Amino acid sequence: MAKLTKQQVKDHETACGLLTKDTLTLEDKDFIFTHWHEGATNMNGKAGAFFTPLAMAFDMAFDISGKRVIDLCAGIGVLSYAVQIRAVHGYADGKAPEIVCVEKNPEYVEVGKKLVPEAIWICGDVTDPVLMASLGHFDCAYGNPPFGTIKGSTKAPRSSSADFEYKVMDIASDLADTGTFIIPQHSASFRYSGQRQHSDGNTEKSDRFTAQTGITMNCGTGVDTAYHLDDWKDVKPLCEIVCCDFEEARAARRPKPAAPRPAPIRTPAPIAAEPEQLSFLIDAA
Repeated sequence: MAKLTKQQVKDHETACGLLTKDTLTLEDKDFIFTHWHEGATNMNGKAGAFFTPLAMAFDMAFDISGKRVIDLCAGIGVLSYAVQIRAVHGYADGKAPEIVCVEKNPEYVEVGKKLVPEAIWICGDVTDPVLMASLGHFDCAYGNPPFGTIKGSTKAPRSSSADFEYKVMDIASDLADTGTFIIPQHSASFRYSGQRQHSDGNTEKSDRFTAQTGITMNCGTGVDTAYHLDDWKDVKPLCEIVCCDFEEARAARRPKPAAPRPAPIRTPAPIAAEPEQLSFLIDAA
C-alpha cells in the first residue's frame, strides 16, 4: 500500500463516504475519481496500477468512438466515465455506446459499478484468452494498462515483449477494429508529449512490436499528456496516447498468398517422318 499524506487520507475517506450513497451526482463522481486513492488498500505500485487523471481521461475520450467499446484494465472506470459523459452530452444524438469494462481487482470493480453503472462490469484478467474470446467484437478497445513487467501475466498472442502495455495492445487487436491506449512514452513509436514538436521515436522494441503484431501507433487528435503530469497520484509518468488501426494490423499479419509459379516451357516433340517421306529423302540423296 502507498504511504498517503494526511490530506490524501482525508480526501480518500470522504470519497469512501460518498460511495455509500444510493445515488451519486456528477460532482460526487468527479470528487471520487480525483480523490479515491488506488494505493490506500492495494499494492498499486507492485501491480503498476495508477489511475488516469480525470481531465486527461476526457481528453483521451476524443479518440474513442463506436457503438460497442471495451475498457481493458478499467480500474474504477474513469476512461469509460469520460467516454459515457462525452457521448451523452457531446454528440447530437445524446446516445452512449455499449461499454464493457474488464478489471482484475474486485475492489476496483465494486467502486466502478457505482461510478459507471451504465457499463457492463467483468471482474477478470484481460490476458485470459477464453474470457476475451467470449466477449465478442467491439468497435474500439481502450485502456490505461499497467506499465512494464507484471508478474503472473500470460504471454501475448504474438508480441514477445515483457512490457504489459504491449501485451494488452496485442490482445486488443483481436477484439476490436481500433484501439486507443495510454502507454509510456518510451514504448511509443513517436514523441509528442512534452516536446516542441511531433517527431518519430521508433526504438528497437517498438519496431519489433510492430513487426510481430502488425500494429502501428499514431498520435490521434494529439494530446500533450505532460500537461497532466501533476494530476497523477504519487507518480509522474510521461506518456503518450496512441491510436491503432487494428483492422489494418490484422490484414498485415495475414499470410501472403504464394506467388504463382510460371508455367513450364514445353518443347514440342519432333514430328516423326512418314515412311513415304523417308524413302523420298533416301532417293534424293
